[in-house]
Amino acid sequence: MKPMKPKKVNVSLSLDSDIVERLRAIAEEDDRPLSSCINLILRDYLRRLDANK
Repeated sequence: MKPMKPKKVNVSLSLDSDIVERLRAIAEEDDRPLSSCINLILRDYLRRLDANK
């Protein structure tokens, strides 16, 4: 049986324009939607935080 994907939750947030430009460039390089790219970056950041505890 395949594990279920985590449920997605819609959020609205404000980011600095230079950050959005950089994230869009990264997302385009990886051929991903912007939201998927942000999700991956945040997931990696949170894993690193957990690993440092």
